[in-house]
Amino acid sequence: MTKPDLSAAERALEVADSILRRATRSIASSAPDPNEAIDANQVVAYDLAHTAAAVATGRAMLDYGSRGDGEAALTCCFVADALADLAARVFGREGVWQATSAELEAIRDFAGPYRDPRFLASVCEQGEPPRHLPEELEMVRDTYRRFAEDRIRPVADEIHRKNLDIPEEIISGLAELGTFGLSIPESYGGFAGGSEDDYLAMCVATEELSRVSLCAGGSLITRPEILARALEAGGTEDQKRHWLPKLASGEVMNAVAVTEPDYGSDVANIKVSATPTEGGWLINGVKTWCTFAARADVLSLLARTDPDRTKGHRGLSLFIVPKERAPGEGFILQQSTGGRLEGRPIDTIGYRGMHSYELAFENWFVPAENLIGGEEGLGKGFYYQMAGFENGRLQTAARAVGVMQAAYEEAVSYASERRVFGSAVIDYQLSKAKIARMAAMIAASRQFMYDVARRMASGGGQMEASMIKAYVCKAAEWVTREAMQLHGGFGYAEEYPVSRFFVDARVLSIFEGADETLCLKVIARRLITEA
Repeated sequence: MTKPDLSAAERALEVADSILRRATRSIASSAPDPNEAIDANQVVAYDLAHTAAAVATGRAMLDYGSRGDGEAALTCCFVADALADLAARVFGREGVWQATSAELEAIRDFAGPYRDPRFLASVCEQGEPPRHLPEELEMVRDTYRRFAEDRIRPVADEIHRKNLDIPEEIISGLAELGTFGLSIPESYGGFAGGSEDDYLAMCVATEELSRVSLCAGGSLITRPEILARALEAGGTEDQKRHWLPKLASGEVMNAVAVTEPDYGSDVANIKVSATPTEGGWLINGVKTWCTFAARADVLSLLARTDPDRTKGHRGLSLFIVPKERAPGEGFILQQSTGGRLEGRPIDTIGYRGMHSYELAFENWFVPAENLIGGEEGLGKGFYYQMAGFENGRLQTAARAVGVMQAAYEEAVSYASERRVFGSAVIDYQLSKAKIARMAAMIAASRQFMYDVARRMASGGGQMEASMIKAYVCKAAEWVTREAMQLHGGFGYAEEYPVSRFFVDARVLSIFEGADETLCLKVIARRLITEA
């Protein structure tokens, strides 16, 4: 059986990079404007974005692979799968991809031995992939794993099945741990000291919380993370000193109100308006898919402050909109000034407990001091919001890794105990191949997540944050599906948590930037612009 060869894996990734560069230039040359070029080649551009994300993930695995034989085997397993996927996307479209026969042969020569069922069986038998975290971050992991096991796991299934509100003791417990201040600077009441460990700690904590519940665990960090980054990007000093400590302590919980019924990922064209009035602004219009809106104390709301819609995103501003807390079944709030806010809950197949809403605003008053950036922030809300979303994409990747890890653990446990046709499920070749590929995907996703966190800590990583979100969220769908399949009929029963992981994973490619929009409008556009 072939031994792991990291040098060969690196050479194979270089071949993939060569194909990607040529395909990128091919698309770019089809039209003078990048947007026109992408629109004329959407299918290939989408595949290009996902393949580029997978190759970047593979590259992030190379250092990990050098840490031991097991890690090297996982690396070669993942790279082989990623390159086989590239070859499948090229097949029948060689003209657009401009891949040569020699390149495809080189990919096949590398991938073949590491997709051999005997090699995959050896990977399966290694057990859970090590993380190689420094001691300080292992302490973070242990702290959040204990909290998740003790405080969230006992109620996670009930929250999902009954679509309950997240218990206040979970929120207050996370606040006591300093969870909501992990990414907020110490100077503003948080725990971030300005090192790369700040980003890594957020990823580690999010993964461990999401491992027991996507909705009642990891997702609670997302909303304060997004608003905090927007404030850091554009808030006045007074705004930072007022809001960041409240977010860090959990005194104020926020929801994000961006999407509208007619405008999802097309943020630049949103219609909800903010018009000047004495002492502030009046908000009118409808937002949708505002998660956690009932429980939130404030909404981070993107609104049109310039009625000239031809200005697109340059006419948008970002507001911090105070509101009262409300129960999860829907709410109507009234202001003494005559403003009205109605929240209608949207039932979903998974991700229950956070509750998403359609919000109707009628002359809802927002104080002038709550316009992020003040007068200087007028027309800059889109940029502040995007700054928040960049970190949100990394945090979403951490949520996806947590869900994958949970599904993997359940699959291994069940397959080890369940006997079919006289043998344990895990003893069958097909089961071993599935579990090996799960382990490789999870290890690769985690290592790329760590790599992106380090890049973002240094002020970069924006492109990679989009890539990790695109790759990991789709990977989570596959991993949870296969974990469910290994349970057989019991995987379809709500009494087994793997069914919850499956329906929760489905939302990951939709929120925080729908997969298609993220791939075409962000990843492919950046690749083609730089070609």
